[in-house]
Amino acid sequence: MQFDDLRSFLDALDAGGQLLRISDEVQAEPDLAAAANAAGRIGDTAPGLYFDNIAGFTNAKVALNTLGSWPNHAIALGMDPATSTRAQVAEFIRRWDAFPVQPERREDAPWRTNTVQGDDINIFDLLPLFRLNDGDGGFYLDKAAVVSRDPDERDSFDKQNVGIYRMQVKGPRYLAIQPVPVHDIAIHLHAAEERGEDLPVAITLGNDPIITLMASTPLRYDQSEYEMAGAIRQAPYPIATAPLTGFDVPWGSEVVIEGVIESRRRELEGPFGEFTGHYSGGHSMPVIRIDRISYRTDPIFESLYLGMPWTEVDYLIGPATCVPLHKQLTADFPEVQAVNAMYTHGLLAIISTRKRYGGFAKAVGMRAMTTPHGLGYVKMVILVDEDVDPFNLPQVMWALSTKVNAAGDVVRLPNLSVVALDPSSSPSGITDKLIIDATTPVTPDDRGHFSQPVRDLPETAAWIDRLTTMIGAQR
Repeated sequence: MQFDDLRSFLDALDAGGQLLRISDEVQAEPDLAAAANAAGRIGDTAPGLYFDNIAGFTNAKVALNTLGSWPNHAIALGMDPATSTRAQVAEFIRRWDAFPVQPERREDAPWRTNTVQGDDINIFDLLPLFRLNDGDGGFYLDKAAVVSRDPDERDSFDKQNVGIYRMQVKGPRYLAIQPVPVHDIAIHLHAAEERGEDLPVAITLGNDPIITLMASTPLRYDQSEYEMAGAIRQAPYPIATAPLTGFDVPWGSEVVIEGVIESRRRELEGPFGEFTGHYSGGHSMPVIRIDRISYRTDPIFESLYLGMPWTEVDYLIGPATCVPLHKQLTADFPEVQAVNAMYTHGLLAIISTRKRYGGFAKAVGMRAMTTPHGLGYVKMVILVDEDVDPFNLPQVMWALSTKVNAAGDVVRLPNLSVVALDPSSSPSGITDKLIIDATTPVTPDDRGHFSQPVRDLPETAAWIDRLTTMIGAQR
């Protein structure tokens, strides 16, 4: 099933028993963020949350945790909610190969119903804003898909970026945005500011789940998120033309905000409770001036809680990080079997691989660190053998416990780049990276005593099926 907007996705979650509609009156602070925080503590089958009775607001509707569990993630992909994590990642990889799928342009976008422009704009009137953590420096839009274009190639559809970037509300028509240097929007902004020009942007709120996934995925600079969304949803992705910027935006958005990042203007932004589980502090960040807002009547405001993992962001970004890393690694090293980069936006990645020769696994680890995503995020890599499931942490811990000799299996790489949000970086944005080779040594790396591994008995697989069936029948 394909979802053209957030509302149809919420209906599917509801039908699948994966949405809690909370009609009792709640406070915007702290109830909304606390409820989303709690969902992340319930377990990996937590439902999405929908609130429509928020004290102090009229007709406010807020959706939280919509992708905050593996069943919800599966429903977003049109799969059975019981599908395992590894099977979801494998299906994601299979669909990836259908790229590109050309989008479908539509004219009747529901967000065209209402418009406000110029000095009449007051974002506080339109959205039920609330803080996500008690130490946040203000209100944030943190689950919006931001569209920008390369100023040097304004007509290039492929170099039109759709990404998720946090934005602090700075006033009725101003936002501060954090363009991390490794992200495409930072490249666009740099090119614009070199010319002394503002950078036009379109900010879309309340989107269908697939474009949210794609906006979180580290695609190549010249890969279109809309064409990849079509591949992942297995149908052309619906887009519409934003009236002020002329940019391509999701057809089904709840709200479309258009404006510019003002050239060379900076203001203090932050602090913000981040995906690392720490506050990021205050920084000087670019400023967006809002010039036009188009929106559905009574729009649904969707927000993303971030904090100590796991939260919704980990379910959202985890598979979307594993898949491009897997595709980029196997292009150079077809021996790579699976990539688990679920942990804190891929700051840690676990990779299973066959080996051509001694030292080969370490080369795979170094290549992971030099992918587009790895340059800014992958700071630790654990390599395991092809018969170790990187999504099975007990197996990974076994490999670490029995295969690793620190004398030859731990490689430290000093003074490499990492996202500045990593609280362990020093100075900010610089870190030593680590490769741990937990694979079995092969010639000419003849070390240790690994010649007699214990294997599962031949009959074990059949008994797994038999016992699973018997257990299911008892429940």
